[in-house]
Amino acid sequence: MSAVRLVDLGRDLPAIFGAAGTGDVGLAQWTRSDLSADALDRSLVELTPNLSLLPKGSLPLSGRRGDELVEWLKQDGTTVVDVGTLGFGHEDEWQDSLPHKIVAESDQSILVTRACYLSLRRTVGSPLRPTGVVLVSEAGRALTRSDCERAIGTPIVATLAVDPETARAVDAGMLRTRVPKQATRSLRALVDNDMSRARDSAPGIGLD
Repeated sequence: MSAVRLVDLGRDLPAIFGAAGTGDVGLAQWTRSDLSADALDRSLVELTPNLSLLPKGSLPLSGRRGDELVEWLKQDGTTVVDVGTLGFGHEDEWQDSLPHKIVAESDQSILVTRACYLSLRRTVGSPLRPTGVVLVSEAGRALTRSDCERAIGTPIVATLAVDPETARAVDAGMLRTRVPKQATRSLRALVDNDMSRARDSAPGIGLD
């Protein structure tokens, strides 16, 4: 299995994967320094033998080294960037931001959202146009998968049900070693599609 790098722009992945004590220093500090890109490799935290994490760090992100970061992200292997929750700032501010530079260079961008009227309104108004959507399904929602797909105008590549087992794995700090089977099955199509794209193109960046 090839190695995967996770890059965290939202500052919650260390806690989700049970590595909360490692998130104070990371990408944000590098964007504000003159260190070489090699410093990013040294900042990677190993979660499993095949999975490493680049934490965001405690400072606000700066977009001034976005081009250098994109080149680092394009290195051999699979990289998944979690850009967090995107805001609705002024268009010029969005275009100058680090997330925008990463999105613009990504070969695949996946939006994770719920079958919720308010979430769909926010998605439709977002400057981000994803290549695919992962829909989080909740019991009792009136909106269907087809409703969401029509509203967003982008194919839904996977549907992930809210599962207490996932919450228990996060609470116990075990998600990195005990991924719930239901989540694995639900996301298999997304992973298979990503692997197919990787075989047909040069190494690129995935966006979550």
